[in-house]
Amino acid sequence: LIQYSFRVALLFALNVGISSSYAQSGGLTQDRPEAAHAGTSATPTAQQPFSQHIVSTANLHASAAGLEILRVGGSAVDAAIAAQLVLTLVEPQSSGIGGGALMLHFNGQSIQAYDGRETAPRSADTDLWLRNREPIAFQEAVIGGRSVGTPGVLRLLELAHRHHGRLAWPALFAPAIRLAENGFEISPRLNALLQRDLGLRSDPRARAFFYSESGHAHPVGTRLRNQELAVLFREIAQHGANVFYQGAIARQIVTLVQQHPTAPGLLDLEDLKDYQPIERQAICFVVPAAIRPNTGIEICGFPPPSSGALTIGQILQMLSALNTSALSPRDLKSKFPASDLAQWMHLYIEAARLAFADRALFIADPDFVAAPAGDWNRLLAPTYIHQRAQLIRDRRSEKVTPGNPAGVTQTQAAMPEQAEAGTSHLVIADRFGNVVSMTSTIESAFGARLMVGQSNQGGFLLNNQLTDFSFQPKSPEGVPIANRVEPGKRPRSSMSPTMIFERNPDGSRGPLIAALGSPGGASILHYTTKTILGFVEWGLDLQAAIDLPNFSITGPQATVQLELGHPQSDRLKRELVNYGQPVEIVELTSGIQAIARIGEHWHGGADRRREGVTLGD
Repeated sequence: LIQYSFRVALLFALNVGISSSYAQSGGLTQDRPEAAHAGTSATPTAQQPFSQHIVSTANLHASAAGLEILRVGGSAVDAAIAAQLVLTLVEPQSSGIGGGALMLHFNGQSIQAYDGRETAPRSADTDLWLRNREPIAFQEAVIGGRSVGTPGVLRLLELAHRHHGRLAWPALFAPAIRLAENGFEISPRLNALLQRDLGLRSDPRARAFFYSESGHAHPVGTRLRNQELAVLFREIAQHGANVFYQGAIARQIVTLVQQHPTAPGLLDLEDLKDYQPIERQAICFVVPAAIRPNTGIEICGFPPPSSGALTIGQILQMLSALNTSALSPRDLKSKFPASDLAQWMHLYIEAARLAFADRALFIADPDFVAAPAGDWNRLLAPTYIHQRAQLIRDRRSEKVTPGNPAGVTQTQAAMPEQAEAGTSHLVIADRFGNVVSMTSTIESAFGARLMVGQSNQGGFLLNNQLTDFSFQPKSPEGVPIANRVEPGKRPRSSMSPTMIFERNPDGSRGPLIAALGSPGGASILHYTTKTILGFVEWGLDLQAAIDLPNFSITGPQATVQLELGHPQSDRLKRELVNYGQPVEIVELTSGIQAIARIGEHWHGGADRRREGVTLGD
């Protein structure tokens, strides 16, 4: 079993004509803007190279804003700020200044990890999500003030700009202010999500802004102007992020949260005033790769409170420990039966179950929870990975438990599986050698369904990030769960901004190869891993790697999910059942954004499942 190749997963896409099949089946949302910003080049298939700079975001307007900043001499961070501000406006369901973000920055020599994750209010306690000692329903928890954590996006962007900005702070707000005042056309995706969501209508400001008097979502093509956000952006541009964290805006946020009619929250003025982003050390690991067979590649991602780099690293390292072989170009036209694909997928699923078991036990805010024996890299140690990989059998493991990389008695319990959702990703490279990979979020679609603003002329939405904490603070035996709610704590995240580097013959880090990430809750980990494998292991170009069918498993006992609309999904489901795997076919709407450096040029990829667009020069 362990000799089956990664190449069978490649064939999952190559032998069935993925792009045309998805378009015909409706598995992909064909709602991307038809034309690019004037004077730019959109690259929906990522075939056009760019020599100077590149921007890949989840929306045409955001990519155009980033490119506008790069063209006047801005840095990658400058462009990321401009793009994120526009995303607050045009993609309100996914991210914005009312939420949080994780940013990786590479300056050509070193990597910095900026943590702008939300924090729990100082008056929160471990029983936040309990009623009569039992967890409340997830959807009940999402809507209202109780789920709102202290937003971190603006403080993160301000810190990154202080370190790496080239243009003046006010200049970065110009594209978003202009678009907020002039308006943008509601896209098919935003319209569909507004129609589907019932909770957003419960907020008076959001209902008045996004819906007609009869309660119907404004139709596709409606020009939406957000005057409230334009005014706020002008104030933040002139006076800095303190405008948001202190004063009138802070009071509006706190009032909205604390006076919610059914689920009042705990966020207060001191929480906002005291919020600070944190600069952390990236997690990096080395794996073999077909594109660098002699040296392998180095992958760097975000450390806890993100589970991204550690969980992705464990999955890739375990697959490597199982001696799965790489695909060579001469094998591209080979024919493999679906049974081979099912065997490869079984290996991946079992590795993921083990990695998610460790995730549930160990990973939480490192300022509250210690790493195993003081070092997160113990979860990626070769000896430990080998031990975990040896647990994989030719049938689904009935019981998957966390490991013990430090060899010490555990003082915490594993977190039960919980829903995660939302987010947006962007990647940008500038002409000066800087690269940004950033994931931002308000968690669920439209967050807590609370809109901050003084009128019915717009504003911004608040996050529901506190639902990323464990609803159960302890196990049935009374052992504390690492990701429980605590005052000032940052909830565990699946956001996985990632960078990939060559390795020099001497073992040192070489040039950057690619940067990527995705939205999608806990499935982010698999969307990112799939794209990495497609690009560095299976020989696909970046867009083809993004286009590979999605698959996911979000817990050690969870059901395997295969992407709805793929012509092989039904057959693969039948094959995986023979391995004892429970399988369902569902919508898996990733939003992968990625860029790659090939020779002297940048290449980009944007997920066709959403509205992503890559622009550059």
